[in-house]
Amino acid sequence: MAEPVTRYRFTVEEFHRMGEAGIFREDDRLELIEGELVRMSPVGSRHAACVKRLVDLFLPLQASRKVLLGVQDPVRLDDRTEVYPDVSLLRWRSDYYASGHPGPEAVWLVVEVSETSLAYDREVKVPLYARAGVPEAWVVDVEGRALWVYRMPEGAVYLEVFRLGVGEEIAPQAFPEHRLRVQDILGIP
Repeated sequence: MAEPVTRYRFTVEEFHRMGEAGIFREDDRLELIEGELVRMSPVGSRHAACVKRLVDLFLPLQASRKVLLGVQDPVRLDDRTEVYPDVSLLRWRSDYYASGHPGPEAVWLVVEVSETSLAYDREVKVPLYARAGVPEAWVVDVEGRALWVYRMPEGAVYLEVFRLGVGEEIAPQAFPEHRLRVQDILGIP
């Protein structure tokens, strides 16, 4: 009779200790998803360019000290999940979260840029954000030239989901005065 396979699920603390012990290389792109280590997709040039555009578009909010802008920085969703959204708008803190990575209560908005990972971002990461209570998530579909917007988390879903395309505008719910054009996010003239 075959012995059943047992999976070991890591905590965020164990994940950090493994990193401190040198188990991972500096350039390993890993996230901890519900206790399992998941290798993130390589960053393509269009993905990187979109992240840079988002930073540029959100910098005025940080300059006004309304938010702290996170760029591929950790967000701890719970004891077994730590993700690295491409961009996050965090509640302003003068210590810049030096005392610990922000949790979902610190997040206004997370943005995932999908060049090759659209299904994963929409089917795995967005439900994690909803379950953690992140109020708003965006997924930039680079290939499809669209922006998916998720608002009003309830359980593992967002009650409000819509898709925007070129010619449309959006503002983060927390900052309705900060309107962005979808084509500016996508880099389309």
